[in-house]
Amino acid sequence: MTLSRTQFDRRMFLSSMAAGAALAMPISGRASQPSWPVARAGTPSEILAKDEAYWAEIATYYDRTAGIVNLEHGYWGRMAHPVQDAYIQSTRMVNSQNSFYARKQFDVDEKESIRRVADELGVHDDEIVLTRNATEAVHNLIRQYRGLKPGDTVLYADLDYPDFKTTMRWLQEARGVRLVELVVPPRASQEQLQELYLEAFDSNPDLRLMLVTHVSNQHGLVIPVQSIAKEAAKRGIDVICDSAQSWGLLDFHLPSLNVDWAAFNLHKWIGAPLGVGALYMRRGSLHKIAPYPGEVDPDNNKTSTRVHMGTHNFAAMLAIPEALDFHQAIGSARKEARLRYLRQLWTNEAESMPHIELLGGLDEASWTGMASFRMQGKATAADANELQQRLEQQFEIFTVVRDGLASGHCVRITPQVFTTPSEMVQLVEALKRLV
Repeated sequence: MTLSRTQFDRRMFLSSMAAGAALAMPISGRASQPSWPVARAGTPSEILAKDEAYWAEIATYYDRTAGIVNLEHGYWGRMAHPVQDAYIQSTRMVNSQNSFYARKQFDVDEKESIRRVADELGVHDDEIVLTRNATEAVHNLIRQYRGLKPGDTVLYADLDYPDFKTTMRWLQEARGVRLVELVVPPRASQEQLQELYLEAFDSNPDLRLMLVTHVSNQHGLVIPVQSIAKEAAKRGIDVICDSAQSWGLLDFHLPSLNVDWAAFNLHKWIGAPLGVGALYMRRGSLHKIAPYPGEVDPDNNKTSTRVHMGTHNFAAMLAIPEALDFHQAIGSARKEARLRYLRQLWTNEAESMPHIELLGGLDEASWTGMASFRMQGKATAADANELQQRLEQQFEIFTVVRDGLASGHCVRITPQVFTTPSEMVQLVEALKRLV
């Protein structure tokens, strides 16, 4: 692409910045590191999941938390070194070029980031808008949904993200709708989940809008969104899908979910800088979601009008291609298989501990690398907080308390691709001593 003299050539700037950074700030232990991990072509994901030499190589691309075993990676993901470097370089460029870059070139670069996200998800460019996070996207979808009248029913589940449940409840006051909260068992199979949602559909003929979570942030339970959304469509029920945790944790393409709207985070399992998400709006669905107040879209063909971010983190969005490159270098299926393997290392042992209650999926299709537990008979907030503190202070294992489930509080365990089997063994030994 040839740029005029009045335009800023980002590529040249980044090249010079990279060269300068390499000279000015050499990073110990990374000088000879390839830009991307070496692929293991032809090895089945389930076999590679146990190849410790391969995952030790992957781990060299990440900085590690010092002094503690961090098993709380569901908040946001750590950037791999190439992504971190790209982000730093982009930050310097944006800081140097300021509004000149933002007004002259960013639109072009943003479109490339959007294209990469759309390609990875298997959808069209015009169906994606970048956001700061999935929370922003889901809030907007709920608030701006046009299809409700007083007396209509909306549905959500106890395992949905707490902030989203609050926004669904807001619809009762704002729109005069009736609320139905679905209580999901602490452990469930795909068949049980399917039956539970279908029963809710049949029991609520005035149901018009539902929130469904692809992977629950509380305990990693996978909801069979594909089949549930298919049945919802037959009944005229619109579906908002929270996919904040699923992209990068599971290997899937978005069209397979059968939903019109979905929200994602790139800063969790994709490994982009903090503060980057995405909103998917299927072609033909925009008329059901009003533009953000102040935005205008008379032809209902601009996905970008459903979100208004104002001035945002340009540099973070510029690092999206590098994050996707690194994610693809590992591979979605390989990442999912490794995280599932690490989960099994502790849950298989915990299953036989009478003092431990596991939460999440009962069958393989219903669980992910993320899972939760609590002490038997102890599900209060105080119980969960005490458990989290014991793990951290007594055993040097960092976890997080999750709330919102009808069954009570729990502690979530979330490994990452750089987590080692020995760290999962350390967790198992800690669980044994929690009696």
